[in-house]
Amino acid sequence: MGIDPVCLLGPADANLHMLAKHYQSRIVVRAGRIRFCGPVREQAELAELFHRLIARCQQHEAISPELVEAEISRMKHTGESGVLTIRTPRKTVIAKTPNQQAYLNAIASNDIVFAIGPAGTGKTYLAVATAVEALVSGRTKRIILTRPAVEAGESLGYLPGTFKEKVDPYLRPLYDALFDMMPIARVKRLIEEEVIEVAALAFMRGRTLSDAYAILDEAQNTTSIQMMMFLTRLGWNSKAIVTGDITQIDLAKPDSSGLVEAETLLQSIKGVLVSRFTEKDVIRPPLVSRIITAYEKKHES
Repeated sequence: MGIDPVCLLGPADANLHMLAKHYQSRIVVRAGRIRFCGPVREQAELAELFHRLIARCQQHEAISPELVEAEISRMKHTGESGVLTIRTPRKTVIAKTPNQQAYLNAIASNDIVFAIGPAGTGKTYLAVATAVEALVSGRTKRIILTRPAVEAGESLGYLPGTFKEKVDPYLRPLYDALFDMMPIARVKRLIEEEVIEVAALAFMRGRTLSDAYAILDEAQNTTSIQMMMFLTRLGWNSKAIVTGDITQIDLAKPDSSGLVEAETLLQSIKGVLVSRFTEKDVIRPPLVSRIITAYEKKHES
C-alpha cells in the first residue's frame, strides 16, 4: 500500500465506519494489504474506491469520512464528468453531490453562474472556494464578496455604530467561509490590502470589477435594479457567481426579487448558466433536509 494507514482509514477507523454504512463487505487492512470479505458484486467498486483514496493519500490529502462519502456518491453516478478538486491554503474542497459537481463545472466554463437552491447545499461555500483557489494560483487578482443588507423588522439607521458596523452582521457568513479556507491573519491582511473585499451590495454601484471573482450571496433579496447593477459591474477577465434561495425572500414584495427575474431573463444568454440544487444536495445533518422538504411541500400546496 505504501501509505500511512491512519491517513486512509482515519482516526479510530472513522473512514471504515463510513464505508460500513454503504457496503455489506467487511474490509480488512493488514500488513499493507487490503482484503474485502463480502458480496462479489461489491468487489470491483470497492477496489476502485480504494484506488482513488490511496491516490489522494499519496498526494498528502486528508481523507475524511465526508470525502469518502463524496467519492462513493460519484462512483454510483455513472457517466459523471471528471471530478474537480479545489485546493485552498487550509483545506481541499470537493463536490459531494452530482449537482455540486455540475456547479463547479459551470463556474469553470462560464462568466456568470447563478446557483439557486435551499440552504446547506454549498452554493456560497463552493463559490468562495473557487475564488480563493483562483486568487492563490494567480488566475485572478481580487475577490469581491457582497450581500444585500435587507432589514428584518428594524431599520439599519436604528442600529448603533458606523455603516460598516451595521452591515457586518449581514456579511458574517462570507467571512466564515474565508476563514475556513485561509488563515485568519492572511485573510485580514488581504482585506486590508483590498485584495479581498467583503461589502454590502450598496458599495458596488458605479464600479467596474476587472480581474476579479465577484460573488453575490443571498441574491433572492435583491431588487431587479440591484441585480442589474451588480451584473453590469463585470469587467474583463472576471466572473460573477450569484447564489440564493428563492423560497426565502425577505423583500416586502417577494415577486419583485431580482434573482427570480434574472433566472428567467438571462438563462438563455451565452456565458450565463443556472445551476439548481434540491434538498438532496443538502450537506448538513439529515434533519435539515427533512425540514427543507416539509417547507417545500407547504409552498407547493
